[in-house]
Amino acid sequence: MTLNRRPVMAAALAVSFLVSSLSQAADWPRWRGASFDDQSKDTGLLKTWPAEGPKKVWLFEDAGLGYSGFAVVGDTLYTMGARDATEFVIAVDVKTGKEKWSAEAGPLLTNNWGNGPRSTPTVDGDKVYAMSGKGHLSCLNAADGKLLWKVAMVEDLGGKIPGWGYTESVLVDGNLVICTPGGAQGTLAAFDKTTGKKVWQSGEWTDPAQYSSIIPATHNGVRQLIQLTMQNVGAVNAADGKVLWKSPFSGKTAVIPSPIFSDGQVFVAAGYGVGCKKVGIGPNNELTDGYSNTDMVNHHGGVLLYQDNLYGFCDGKGWTCMDFKTGAVKWQEKGALKKGAIHFADGCLYLLEEETGNVVLADASPNGWKEFSRFKLTPQTTQRSKSGKIWTHPVVSNGKLYLRDQELLFCFDVSAK
Repeated sequence: MTLNRRPVMAAALAVSFLVSSLSQAADWPRWRGASFDDQSKDTGLLKTWPAEGPKKVWLFEDAGLGYSGFAVVGDTLYTMGARDATEFVIAVDVKTGKEKWSAEAGPLLTNNWGNGPRSTPTVDGDKVYAMSGKGHLSCLNAADGKLLWKVAMVEDLGGKIPGWGYTESVLVDGNLVICTPGGAQGTLAAFDKTTGKKVWQSGEWTDPAQYSSIIPATHNGVRQLIQLTMQNVGAVNAADGKVLWKSPFSGKTAVIPSPIFSDGQVFVAAGYGVGCKKVGIGPNNELTDGYSNTDMVNHHGGVLLYQDNLYGFCDGKGWTCMDFKTGAVKWQEKGALKKGAIHFADGCLYLLEEETGNVVLADASPNGWKEFSRFKLTPQTTQRSKSGKIWTHPVVSNGKLYLRDQELLFCFDVSAK
C-alpha cells in the first residue's frame, strides 16, 4: 500500500515555518532585552542598507522630552517622555506609530542636559513598571495605562535624587520588582510586583544611587541581584536583600553602564577616565580580582558581550573590541565613527553616533572594524537641550529598528524579507 505523504509533508513544513518564524524574532520587554545582554534575537535581517537608510515605517512626533528607551511586546512599544511639566509612560502601536495611551509617571525632572525621564519601562505579563526622573516607581496596566500602585524613592525609601535624576530601568524578577533608591535605608529595595508592598531593603549596603541598572544571575545556587554604584560593584540575595559580595569600584562623577555577568565573572565599566574591571565570584562568593584597565572607558553608550568579546566605545580610543576573559584589546577604531550607543542583532553591531545621528551597521567580529552601511537620522529634534545629544540606545525587535531623538521616535524596517 502506498501512503499519501503530501498532508504529512505539508503539516511538517507548516510547523517548520512556524518554528522558524518564532526563532527569527522576539519581543524586547525591558532595558537590554529579556536576556539582559543588549542582543536582539532577530535573524534574517538586512546586511546592507540603501544609501538613504532602511525603509522608514513611521515617525511618532509626540514621545515627549527625555532619553527613555523602548520596551516592545506584541503590537505595543512602551517608552517615557515629558510633556509640559509632567512625565508620562507612553504606549505606541508598533504597526501604525499611533499613540494607544499615556499615563502620568511623575513631576518633571529638570536638568541642563535635558529635561524629562531617562529610564526604560519594564513589561512583565499584563503590567508595565516605570521609574520617573524624580524617582516615582509606577505599576500600570499594560493594556490601558491604569495606575495600580506607586512608590517614591525619596519619600518612601529614604533615597536621594542623583544629579542627573533616577535613570535605572527597574528589574522584575519572579514575584519581585527591584530598584535602587540608594541611601541609609538601603541601596536596593524589592516590592511585591502585584501589590507594591515592600518585601525588603538592603540595609547592609547603603551606597547612594547611581545610574546603572540591576541585573540578575543565578550563581552558587542563589539568585543574585548585581548592581554598580560609585563605590562598589556587588550583589544581594534576591530572597532577602542580604549582601552576598561587594568589590570596591572607584567611580568618578557618574557610573552608568549596566554590569555584565558570564560564567561566574562580572564586568563593569564607567566613564570620566575610570575604565573597566572584572571580578570573579568563587564557590562561596569569595572574590578574585581580574583585570582593571582604561581600554574600555565607557561613558553611557553601553558595552555588550558577544562570543567572549566585549564591544563598546572607549573615550579617547574609539570603538573597541576587548577579550572578556583577559582584557586584551583585539582592535580599536577611532576615526570611522565618534562616540555613541551600541546594540547587537543578527551578527551585526548597530551603532548610533551621539553628535550627528549617524547610524552604522558593522560586523561584530574580533578581526577588526568592518562597516557595512550607514545613514543619518533625519529629521532631528528642535527641542533638544544645548547640552544634550542623541543618547537613547537603538533597539531591534521583530524586524524593526527603533531610534529616538527626544520627542521624535523612529521605526525602520530592517528585515531582509
